[in-house]
Amino acid sequence: MVTDTEGYIHIIEYLTAHLSLFENSSNIDNNNSSVLEVIEQEMSEQIISLCNQNEALTFNQRNTIVREIDAIVYDLQEILSGVINNSVTNEQVEFIQEFAILIKNLFDTEIHSQFLL
Repeated sequence: MVTDTEGYIHIIEYLTAHLSLFENSSNIDNNNSSVLEVIEQEMSEQIISLCNQNEALTFNQRNTIVREIDAIVYDLQEILSGVINNSVTNEQVEFIQEFAILIKNLFDTEIHSQFLL
């Protein structure tokens, strides 16, 4: 659905252009959430919002979206493998929130072009 689109490639390129936000982070503060926890949280929130905004989606279409999100989170784990379990910084949280919104926007575009025409 979205992971094989040009838009997804651009979003991943956007992430790689901002990898410096994740460099030199450490696992010093155990009170903060990890990078992975924030990614999972933000992606979940955006997909719940997406599904709530598109009530006409069928069960199978929603499952397709969930499988795509799982693939995206896996890609993020691969790209950020060196820091995925580190405590997240405020700057990283802001970037992850923005990234999750971009992913949701990509899904919005695909849903309207594939399912709702």
